[in-house]
Amino acid sequence: MDFSKNFFENAYDFVCKVPKGKVVTYGEIARAIGNKRMSRQVGWALHVNPKPGEIPCHRVVNRFGELSTAFAFGGINRQEELLRSEGVEVVGGKVDLSKYGYKFD
Repeated sequence: MDFSKNFFENAYDFVCKVPKGKVVTYGEIARAIGNKRMSRQVGWALHVNPKPGEIPCHRVVNRFGELSTAFAFGGINRQEELLRSEGVEVVGGKVDLSKYGYKFD
């Protein structure tokens, strides 16, 4: 976490580290950038993503591996399409976190 940046900027920086073919949860991002109780704020930050082509917010799912029904840049179908294009299997609107979850320090 970079203390010279605000919460949203740290969230965007973290999401940019998630490699293609992997996903991370809102809560994991919140914990990684310093406040495990701010997963909803992570969701809001991604909803107002200033660089949708650069910041891969489609790689973020909820704690159950479910895609976002309110995916800001084209809806749940677009999120699924983007994940599938990276090799992530989506079954019933859900990703297997044990297989596709991003492991970070």
